[in-house]
Amino acid sequence: MTGLPLNIDWQQILLHLFNFTILFGALYILLYKPVKNFMDKREAHYADMDSRAEKALADAESSKASYEEKERNLDEEIRERKSSLTKEIDAERERRLEAARGEAEKIISNARGEADREKKEIIESAQKEITEMVTDAMEKLTLEQSASDAFDQFLDAAEEASK
Repeated sequence: MTGLPLNIDWQQILLHLFNFTILFGALYILLYKPVKNFMDKREAHYADMDSRAEKALADAESSKASYEEKERNLDEEIRERKSSLTKEIDAERERRLEAARGEAEKIISNARGEADREKKEIIESAQKEITEMVTDAMEKLTLEQSASDAFDQFLDAAEEASK
């Protein structure tokens, strides 16, 4: 070979360069490209998982905010419902108390009327009994006086006859 000043064989260098290029191309096709595709897919998969997780987190946050708002609204609704039910209960209690008072007054009025009627009946009955007793007493007195008078007359007659 023609010698170059440093004993460099260009043919060998080119052959080695060609072999290196073939080796590099083969390794690129066989190793680098599949590994790069796998890594890209893996990166895309994790990016997708990350975006889904962020979306799920955002959905959870909005759901949480929605539920908190619903809870506040529900608490307010419960307070309002409780207040209205308390008012209804108070009104019903007052209505029943008034009804009970009215019924109590009616019962008392009826009882007073019944007591007055019974009092009148008792007084009338007592007056009848008193009248009957006075009448009986007067009859007995009259009979006693007439018996006494008859006895006195008998005694007077007996006295006259003995004289």
